[in-house]
Amino acid sequence: MDHQKSNIVLIGMPGSGKSTVGIILAKMMAKNYVDTDVLIQLAENRTLQDIVNRDGHMVLRDIEERVLLGVTCRDHVIATGGSAAYSARAMTHLKQDGLCVFLHVDLPTLKARIRNYETRGLAKRPEQSFQDLFEERLGLYRRYADIIIAASEPSQEAVCEQIIDELKRRTDIMAGGDR
Repeated sequence: MDHQKSNIVLIGMPGSGKSTVGIILAKMMAKNYVDTDVLIQLAENRTLQDIVNRDGHMVLRDIEERVLLGVTCRDHVIATGGSAAYSARAMTHLKQDGLCVFLHVDLPTLKARIRNYETRGLAKRPEQSFQDLFEERLGLYRRYADIIIAASEPSQEAVCEQIIDELKRRTDIMAGGDR
């Protein structure tokens, strides 16, 4: 590969820790950080839940795709929304200069972490259960993942250490300060 990918793109279910792990990982690796859910909210000047309530989950997905396609950065940790993987165009764009890390958390752990499922601003069908959403998205996350990290048990710092260890084994991304 001619150029090293400089971004780390975190994907996974709501409650998998993408935002928190992203901040810690960026600090540990001396990279910049961006949370695409925040970018969506800033672009629309409203919350994700408000978008879903007023316009529906498919409009949120369309907005998310547009925002993700506009992300052009290097040397960032990018925490995506849980529904980013629905857009093949967006994921292909993010993977051009980034490695995708799937934070895989088991369903019971996610259910324990997510207490506001109905008001969290998720891009899901109104009648869709969390388990159905989990099952629907799991294949998408696996499809786009370059690295899969089991993130149910360890602390967020331990998850970051696992990611860094895995990145050090790879040659297609800069692993931060020690390369």
